[in-house]
Amino acid sequence: MKATINNSLLRYIDVGSQSMTPVIFIHGFPFSHKMWNFPGGQVDALSATNRVIAYDIRGHGESEVGLGHYSIELFVDDLFSLMDHLNVPKAILCGLSMGGYIALRAAERNPERILGLILCDTKSDADGNEAKIKRANQIKFIQANGMKYYAQDYVKIVFAPASFEAHAEAIKLVQSIVERTAPASIFGTLLALAARTDTTNALPNIKCPTLILVGDKDTLTPAASSQSMKENIPGAEMFIIPNAGHISNMENPAEFNKHLVSFVTKIK
Repeated sequence: MKATINNSLLRYIDVGSQSMTPVIFIHGFPFSHKMWNFPGGQVDALSATNRVIAYDIRGHGESEVGLGHYSIELFVDDLFSLMDHLNVPKAILCGLSMGGYIALRAAERNPERILGLILCDTKSDADGNEAKIKRANQIKFIQANGMKYYAQDYVKIVFAPASFEAHAEAIKLVQSIVERTAPASIFGTLLALAARTDTTNALPNIKCPTLILVGDKDTLTPAASSQSMKENIPGAEMFIIPNAGHISNMENPAEFNKHLVSFVTKIK
């Protein structure tokens, strides 16, 4: 399904009963809702017990690219406007990496609309200078080499080495999603990520139930970042997903889904 949200066409899925507790999945960069919606994935795990919504962030997947002038604030605006469009006053938010940045900022801006937070392979810190330079270099690389080579390199960074044999189909899917993403969207999102606010100081104010999941081999947002969030969010739970890198929900879906379902079923 598609809807015009803040003057941009967004692609989303909405499954399960509308009378059930809604869970909204927010994908990472530069992926799409398909990272949650695959056989044995998170949409499958919750669709019988919850209303499950997963969408393509502006400029990603099948959502409209527009001018490519993005910010995390705009992505949060889109999230709340999509919730309004779907008549969802409150929801559990599950965000991975960039999706976690969006979920954390949403919880800071409008905590009354958040029933629960699931923060996956993400962190609350803003980019430091080294990370900002790295993002600038990614833009240069794409300009020089194109999306195909960027996608080939990117999966090597986000997936654990063992996943290339154990989860070849997941890697093929993610690589194809990245390769098809418009360069204008990549550039705009990289700049948005580099300019995002630091949500660390807001963590102690989070009052909703919070689950933190991280792959044991995640080198982009390692377990130390998750542990830091856990220590600052009152009552937060944290689990390390074995045999998984930065895309822990696809690299070990059985373990990921076990914690996801256990957490979600406690929230009404």
